[in-house]
Amino acid sequence: MQSLGLEGTDLQMVNQAGAAVAYAATSFAIIVLNKIVLTTYAFPSTLVMALSQMIFTVVVLWLAKKAGMIAFPDTSTKTLFKVFPLPLMYLGNLLTGLVGTQRTNLPMFTVLRRFAVLLTMMGEYWMLNVKNSNAVNFSVALMLIGAIVAAYDDLTFDLVGYIYITLNNIFTAAYGIYLKKRLDSAELGTYGLMHYNCLASIPFVLALTLSLPGDFDRAMKFPLWSDTKFLVMFSVCGILGFLLTYSTFWCTQVNSALTTSVIGCLKNVFISYIGIVLGGDYIFSMTNFVGLNI
Repeated sequence: MQSLGLEGTDLQMVNQAGAAVAYAATSFAIIVLNKIVLTTYAFPSTLVMALSQMIFTVVVLWLAKKAGMIAFPDTSTKTLFKVFPLPLMYLGNLLTGLVGTQRTNLPMFTVLRRFAVLLTMMGEYWMLNVKNSNAVNFSVALMLIGAIVAAYDDLTFDLVGYIYITLNNIFTAAYGIYLKKRLDSAELGTYGLMHYNCLASIPFVLALTLSLPGDFDRAMKFPLWSDTKFLVMFSVCGILGFLLTYSTFWCTQVNSALTTSVIGCLKNVFISYIGIVLGGDYIFSMTNFVGLNI
């Protein structure tokens, strides 16, 4: 009996580690490939890319259900309303994130996103009754000290940008905590929650895209739709969008919203260095650089 318990514990640890690695790998990969599509190929719309990735996820899950590979509740108005307010939190996260990245340099954006970890920790304590160890609390505190040091000597300081990043952190934390709560309830199941969350988000993102003058038209008239290399890259981004959604749900379910948030911050360390080298809007100062690396 004892050996079976150990085997069960080992299996759980492997599952948790696998989910964390999958989330880290897919989230980093999609940032790099999205950057290639948006910068190297000069695709004109971030929102259309996000929309295409949601549609891809919805279609893949629907086809998998029809093939009998997975199961989740049939579509109905009642079922769609069960995922709210997750789609609204996603939209808020998307909007504030886009504005935040435009108003601040990439290294500062990623370091200020660390405060989402603190908000997630607080939210888990209040809403899910999760209490973390002193070691976890110390690690998070150290990350925040680094963010404060970096912000203290940010030579490109933009108050509006900082406000939007703060809002982005709030939406991120709220999304992660509510996602964990919904996954634990097992009402829709992991695949059902994925499917209906994306399906309910599509109208909001589409409306946002159409509200921006010329955004959707520029994407539809993009001259490289007939280019095979671009189509392959765009399709891979769609696949990664699905894998990122799945790995986010998986990591949050078997670990915690805090774990998913911390992994996102660790991934952002590498993105910060990319932004310093390639971003073009980072102004170096020793204090700021030290803060970025704490």
